[in-house]
Amino acid sequence: MWRAVNVDGTPTYSFVEALEASHPGYVVRVIGGAFFLTGMLCMAWNTWRTVQQAKSEQTAATYLATTS
Repeated sequence: MWRAVNVDGTPTYSFVEALEASHPGYVVRVIGGAFFLTGMLCMAWNTWRTVQQAKSEQTAATYLATTS
């Protein structure tokens, strides 16, 4: 579609027609990007919570070791 030309060398399709034809591809790309971003945010949240849990366990262990 994008390389189609008339006999005189002008494009067969207008820019708007080409843009409308590529629109579904961009919609799929946005959806995929949203999934990727959601996954990265979940990973960051899980990493944050894991580090916080390890710090609290270390603090509790230190407290128990000093009070015994």
